Amino acid sequence: MSPATRAEIASQPALWRRAIEMAHDGIPGLPTAGERVLVLGCGTSYYVGLAYGSMREAAGLGPTDALIASEIPPVLRAYDRVIAISRSGTSSELLDAVRTLREQQPGVPVTALLGEQGTPLADLASDIVDLSFADEQSVVQTRFPTVQLVLLRAALAAQTTSVDAATYDRVPLAGLDSLPERAQAALESALPATGIRQLVILGRSWGQFVAEEAALKVRESAGAWTESYAVGEYRHGPVATLGPGTLVWGLDRLPDDIVATVETAGGTVEHGCGEPLVELVRLHRYAVELAAEAGRDADRPHLLSRSVVLGEDGEPG
Repeated sequence: MSPATRAEIASQPALWRRAIEMAHDGIPGLPTAGERVLVLGCGTSYYVGLAYGSMREAAGLGPTDALIASEIPPVLRAYDRVIAISRSGTSSELLDAVRTLREQQPGVPVTALLGEQGTPLADLASDIVDLSFADEQSVVQTRFPTVQLVLLRAALAAQTTSVDAATYDRVPLAGLDSLPERAQAALESALPATGIRQLVILGRSWGQFVAEEAALKVRESAGAWTESYAVGEYRHGPVATLGPGTLVWGLDRLPDDIVATVETAGGTVEHGCGEPLVELVRLHRYAVELAAEAGRDADRPHLLSRSVVLGEDGEPG
């Protein structure tokens, strides 16, 4: 089952390499250092925006907000550039958000990170980053968001030489050329056993947003009870659901006290490699295995479609 999703997961190393090469060549329309940036998205695209914003600000490259397209405030603060992320280019809430932005700040350029070209979002954008090579057949997004984050990280890395590095975190922007090889290793690595009651995914810094994306993949693919948190936040309430059958998966090595708490309560721990995107590849694979165990097809997830298109009444068409 899920042949398209499995193939798309397996294609990530080659596509990450292509994204890095694109960034090395320069990509018109991406923010320059110091610009005030807003990223708009829904679901997966929102998590990409959060992770990108976290890395960009930590690197000292400029203030970066990420907003859920359906929840933008009535009045937006001033921005120098807006990034709108969409695989389909047709999501109604994102299109409405871009139109609202255009009405309030007509001179602000909008860059679309787009999978399907020639769509309504393309018509609204000032610049388009063509990611059609990473588009997917499956409803569940796997390679499309990871390609975006590799591309955006590589683009940020190219800008860091223009900013004083004394007080900034550049670790997420280093060693990117090794990511495709590490992704390949993730495709070949052993996975934890299935048969779990609950999955909890924990990340640090920008990785906490990758953890949210990973949890979404598992919920979409397998309909499984999956939660995600920043590592330290797990101690502050969510740990109350822990028990036998809980798998706590850290995107990097988890603190000893959390490990002890999990094991004492009868749960199990999976320590990640410390690179959130590489660990996300493993979680993609795990999501498909959980889906198969549950008799679900990740290519055709329950109640989901490729794009959320709303009618004039604001309801799905």
